[in-house]
Amino acid sequence: MSSQYWRRKPVESFEQEMRESKLKRVLGKVGLTSLGIGAIIGAGIFVMTGVGAKEYAGPALALSFVVAGIGCTFAALCYAEFASFLPVEGSAYAYAYATIGELFAWIIGWDLILEYGMASSAVAVGWSGYLAKFLHLFHVRLPLWLTNDVFTARETLAAATRDGKMAELASQYSSLHLPTIFGMSFACNLPAFLIIWALTFILIRGIKQAANTNALMVAIKVAVVLFIIIVGARYIDTANWTPFIPPRGHYVDALGGSHAAFGMLGVVAGAAYIFFAYIGFDTVSTHAGEAKNPQKDVPFGIIVSLIVCTLLYILVALVLTGMVHYTTIDIKAPIAAAFGARGLNFAVFIISVAAIAGLTSVNIVMLLGQSRIFYAISKDGLLPKKTFGELHPTFRTPWKSNLLIGALVSLTAAFTPIDSISKMVNIGTLLAFVIVCIAVWVMRKKEPHRHRPFRTPAIGFVATMGVIFNLGMMLTLEWQNWARLVIWLAIGLVIYFLYGRRHSVQAQAHAEASGKPGVGDGSMPECP
Repeated sequence: MSSQYWRRKPVESFEQEMRESKLKRVLGKVGLTSLGIGAIIGAGIFVMTGVGAKEYAGPALALSFVVAGIGCTFAALCYAEFASFLPVEGSAYAYAYATIGELFAWIIGWDLILEYGMASSAVAVGWSGYLAKFLHLFHVRLPLWLTNDVFTARETLAAATRDGKMAELASQYSSLHLPTIFGMSFACNLPAFLIIWALTFILIRGIKQAANTNALMVAIKVAVVLFIIIVGARYIDTANWTPFIPPRGHYVDALGGSHAAFGMLGVVAGAAYIFFAYIGFDTVSTHAGEAKNPQKDVPFGIIVSLIVCTLLYILVALVLTGMVHYTTIDIKAPIAAAFGARGLNFAVFIISVAAIAGLTSVNIVMLLGQSRIFYAISKDGLLPKKTFGELHPTFRTPWKSNLLIGALVSLTAAFTPIDSISKMVNIGTLLAFVIVCIAVWVMRKKEPHRHRPFRTPAIGFVATMGVIFNLGMMLTLEWQNWARLVIWLAIGLVIYFLYGRRHSVQAQAHAEASGKPGVGDGSMPECP
């Protein structure tokens, strides 16, 4: 039985699936690059810059983006080679299945499910924060309990009380009162909940409609990001950059929680923290099954979207920490708040609109990517095909999977703090990148003569550096991140051993070829 765990899925099987795929092939270079930029620009610039600077790196957040960008570049080159000769939906899951084996592929696939789901939740919470800023410009205020989870609401009240800013906080909300249910305070981020469901129904309608919606939003937010850089540069106070790398110490929040921060380790930790904003380039590879010419267009989309967005990230980080001292940054809507502090209300309006558009496009890509991971895993029999692999008869999309994802992601966004959500994303993202860097080198050794439309240059150096950079960032994350990852993977292993290994398509095919009873012939029924 143990041989099943290391059984690889032949590349020829992927090629056959690509030819038989019922997904519509409608995405070209521009569409794929747009999807990549749509995922990358958004949370990193509009949300995570605030937390990364205030809680981890200070003004040296720009260096954090450099570190993260270097790690991403090595991983992107490895992703591009895989995507060129293995152009199927599934991303790192498919790559691991082709190179290492079924059990490891399942672990990576389960990890990717966590990554995309939590990223969508975090982005939805950021979207809610910028919507509140936008509505406030028109004197529309919502109650505190309806725009925050209960933990964030309590921390917000505690911080305002500590800093003597209760009057200022009261001007931002129609009510600061937290209702109680059965004697317990209650709060729910309703805008975050609703945006997930709105996007879920768009995705059920189809990839082309989603891609068209995304392309428009990408154009808007790239223009506004350039506006932020050009206009914001005029208001930079270089004194805010001193010291550029704050001395090593601790960050303490309003409720008394603390963690190590700043210094060079803070720069690396900041890179790890904001790293999930870079997962956009690898979502391009999850849509290879819908690309017109995946061997050429997917590597192009991966590399171009990464280069463009890394440069913009660095410039925006410098502008933000130059306009506002890092200790006073608003972590919920940092860019809009920085311009608002300068009295630039017209800029707050433009930035809020762009952030809403930008974070919407990020969530489209994240939700799309997660449904395609489920689809790929279910095709291999490791998850129920009737639930995760069934396509809508009209729209040809995995609609049941979309509905389940929408339910889980929306509830997480409504009731979980954004920092807790994002920490669950980062370690999963970095783990996937480490595995891809290893897997592409393994595949080059095992099948050196296979045709590769794109070959990663200096594979030994690139793959090794990709592992070093991304594993190094993983090691800077707090132990709670590792604990959450272990628990999540343990749950995944239970599902694999109770269901996946008994219904594996590859295991059944091998059993039939050898004339032995297959593991899928047991008494366990198919899940509906």
